[in-house]
Amino acid sequence: MKIVLLGASGFVGSALLSEALNRGHDVTAVVRHPDKLAHQQGLTTLRGDIYDSETLAAIMASHDAVISAFNPGWTPGSPRPEMYEDQVRGTASILAAIKKAGVRRVLWVGGAGGLEVSPGVALIDTPGFPEWVEPGARATSEALEDLRRHPELDWSFLAPSAKLEKGERTGKFRLGGDRLLVDDKGESRISVQDYAVAMIDELEHPAHLRQRFTVGY
Repeated sequence: MKIVLLGASGFVGSALLSEALNRGHDVTAVVRHPDKLAHQQGLTTLRGDIYDSETLAAIMASHDAVISAFNPGWTPGSPRPEMYEDQVRGTASILAAIKKAGVRRVLWVGGAGGLEVSPGVALIDTPGFPEWVEPGARATSEALEDLRRHPELDWSFLAPSAKLEKGERTGKFRLGGDRLLVDDKGESRISVQDYAVAMIDELEHPAHLRQRFTVGY
């Protein structure tokens, strides 16, 4: 497939890029700093501004799908007040570009914060949820609501487990719906490599159209 990948040089985006290329897809990577990505077969790297929907639409045209791993940037442990506004604005620009380009298939990198830990209680609303993560988590949850307002799009929103970290590509994990997945030790985790496997699986074999789903061990 011909895929546009937004945020391809980031933590999640780079894992998605590797997984997609290894499966033989053609990827157009839209990044702020193209020099961060080495030349690879099947990869076209373009400098792009997420907030420029007109240019994004021109890039997306004639592609089969868009994967958004957009993140406006944050430093672990350090709250950045403008992150919420930057992410909300970026989401609006991306969706405007997708509609203008006429792409129907959209896959979105979600967050664990919006997943339920008990009926009606989201992880983001539990005691101890990191303050510096909250602005991005709120904006990501709102991105899901934005997608739900676009029934003309064949979107899928994949939320990771609470701990998304570097690890191994095992290909062995569980999928869930709106509830945070935990293992038999009470931990909620997934490697970024296996997260990418689940996302590209969904690209190739859609099973969660217009749905949020999650992945974990």
